[in-house]
Amino acid sequence: MELVPEAAQAPARIRTVRAPGRVNLIGEHTDYNLGFVMPVAIGLETWIVSWPSDDDVVRMESLQEGPGREFNVASPGEADGDWSDYVAGVAWSLGGVGVPLRGVTAVIDSTLPLGAGLSSSAALELAAAWTLSADMPPHLPTMQLAQAAQRAENEYVGVKSGLMDQFASAHGRANTALLFDCRSLEYRPVELPSGVRLIAIDTKSPHRLGSSEYNARRAQCDAGVEAMAARHPGINSLRDVTIEMLTFAADVLDEETMRRCEHVIRENARVLETAAALESGHLETVGQLLAESHASLRDLYEVSSDELDALVDIAASVPGVIGARMTGAGFGGCTVNLVREDAVEALRGAVEQEYPRRAGHEAAFYVLEAVDGAGPVTGDA
Repeated sequence: MELVPEAAQAPARIRTVRAPGRVNLIGEHTDYNLGFVMPVAIGLETWIVSWPSDDDVVRMESLQEGPGREFNVASPGEADGDWSDYVAGVAWSLGGVGVPLRGVTAVIDSTLPLGAGLSSSAALELAAAWTLSADMPPHLPTMQLAQAAQRAENEYVGVKSGLMDQFASAHGRANTALLFDCRSLEYRPVELPSGVRLIAIDTKSPHRLGSSEYNARRAQCDAGVEAMAARHPGINSLRDVTIEMLTFAADVLDEETMRRCEHVIRENARVLETAAALESGHLETVGQLLAESHASLRDLYEVSSDELDALVDIAASVPGVIGARMTGAGFGGCTVNLVREDAVEALRGAVEQEYPRRAGHEAAFYVLEAVDGAGPVTGDA
């Protein structure tokens, strides 16, 4: 490590870990409503190379973002408003559940585009958890490790995200999507079809769904649950609400909140239908469900953008594209596309030709691999 000259004399003390980003095939804004999602851990990843410190201080530098603040691993202090909050938050969260921690000098590198909706923050959190833990592997079950990373983002950074991103980065499995029940925390692999590629296309318009907008959507969902629970005491989340129940709540919910709730209820059903269609090889049905999901996010949840809509329209015009939709929080970021292998270059060409005309700038095109979840790259430190 360049920052620690003595590391060259004791390479066994160097710890290198990786954590993948994720693309969500379907199931958007359902995770924090305790619904269903279907993420895929992807081969765009964050790596951290670290050397243990003797003073419990974390010193870190990102090759993309520059130096982060220094903090004591046992008392990281308050959030500072920059990228290093995600690392400090993980220290705060892990320390709160009794995980033994260590100070480090660390260098962070990533192939994940920032602001693209591919979970660069969750990848950083999981890589930080593996880096800061005194033990290898961390002395915490994988699901609890993901929950600790989520708590860092929710309570330290201040974004009230669901568990999907951290779950996917921690539990990813090569060549599969993961059907995840965000209430029971049960999950199972869903194999991606052979002869089909997973493509992410970045609008290069960083998603503008800041914490205030994201939290506002969540608050609307919570308001819907509260209003309907007054009539149906068994309701604890939108997972428990049917379309019929929602229809009869029109007298207590405003139209906008009704639309938000309708998206979540129908999206949960689409996730289960997509899993069944993938497993039975009905790819035309999968494409229809992806299209319905995007339309719902655009019209009911209102988190799409002109650029995202343009990419979905372009993909729909290319023979061999099975389906496309926005993925991630919204207002920019990426689309996810299921594409037959022999149509990948046709889609790339269509995007290169049409998207700049509609958006005024170029998009970025990623052919993705489904990969395993976070863990060490080398041996124990």
